[in-house]
Amino acid sequence: MRLRKVISLLCVLLCLGVSTAYGQDVKEKESRKARLEREIALLDKQIKANAAKNADALSRLSLVRSKISTRQALVSESEKEIEALEDSIAIRQQQIDLLQARLDTMVAYSSRLVKSAYKNRDSRIWYMYILASDNLAQGFRRMSFFKNLSSQMSDQAAKIKASKAEIEKEKADLEVLAASARQLKSQRLKDLQQLKTEEKEAQTLSASLSRQKAKYQKDLAAKRRQADALEREIRAAINKAIGGSGKAKAGPRKGASKPKAPVDYKLADQFVANRGILPWPVEGALTGRFGKQYHSVFKNLQLPANNGVNVAVAPDASVKAVFNGTVAQITVLPGYHQCILVQHGNYFTLYAKMKRVDVKAGDKVTTGQRLGTVDTIAGETVFHFEIWDDRTVPQDPEIWLRPR
Repeated sequence: MRLRKVISLLCVLLCLGVSTAYGQDVKEKESRKARLEREIALLDKQIKANAAKNADALSRLSLVRSKISTRQALVSESEKEIEALEDSIAIRQQQIDLLQARLDTMVAYSSRLVKSAYKNRDSRIWYMYILASDNLAQGFRRMSFFKNLSSQMSDQAAKIKASKAEIEKEKADLEVLAASARQLKSQRLKDLQQLKTEEKEAQTLSASLSRQKAKYQKDLAAKRRQADALEREIRAAINKAIGGSGKAKAGPRKGASKPKAPVDYKLADQFVANRGILPWPVEGALTGRFGKQYHSVFKNLQLPANNGVNVAVAPDASVKAVFNGTVAQITVLPGYHQCILVQHGNYFTLYAKMKRVDVKAGDKVTTGQRLGTVDTIAGETVFHFEIWDDRTVPQDPEIWLRPR
């Protein structure tokens, strides 16, 4: 009996621990799912706006494929949540089985008590049994036994009642979990069906684009010139801000021009210390990643290298600074509209495709401060963000920003 109690206690503690961990895990999964659902809704709006304005079919294809990728991530999250729910259901069922076994034991023990009380229901037998004691101590013990018998029966009845109530509660909780699992499976099925529709749309767009190779070669050449112009502007702005001081803290390199202002290396160290946890400048769906990319239809056509990331956002979405710094320059460039370059010691962040700018060159900005709003260009509201160091080397923003 003692071993059974110990095992029961351990099982209860284990279930409580698993339940707590499951609850935390569910909250995280629900948060990720909510973000993915917001991104899908946002991409839907962008695609409809793009189609309504007869905008670039390649851009629409890019948005559709981003939506497909996001939908796949949403389905994956649903599958993980379903798996976690099924594990929780199995654990809950084990707990119910354990409680039922304990209840059966208590009922059997209670039955023996009732039978014993029934056999000795005549009070005269009790008195004779007490009077037949060998000594006074034995008599007191026998008297105590009869007094405690009724109390034990009452306690056992109360325990049985409590155990039955606990089992009913566990069964109710189990049904809630089972209903959640059924609902999630139904939603996952809808998402998979929607995924097929979106993949078919992507195939249709790809077929349409495949007949316009010459046109897109020309468009890509224009975009490449715009990207090159932006890169040259950034490099010139960084060289102007740093004055060729580089990363060496001992002083400027030989032959370099004198910096306009001392580089705040302490701020740069703080910036580096926040690598991987910097806040995203906007909330939206990631549509373009860092590095070299190839055309989604013409696989042998290389797109202009992306020195940052592209994020589809709602019209007039707010843009926020990712870290403390100073506005080094504000410029206007074809294809990128207004661009803000913020200096963080010997690191720089670029906020491009801005419609409204709420800061000016020389302003001090703080983490999370609003810098302006995103512009809608050719039917697209896509924000562009880059991170550079003083060697004019672009960094992958996803390594610096907190995980999505």
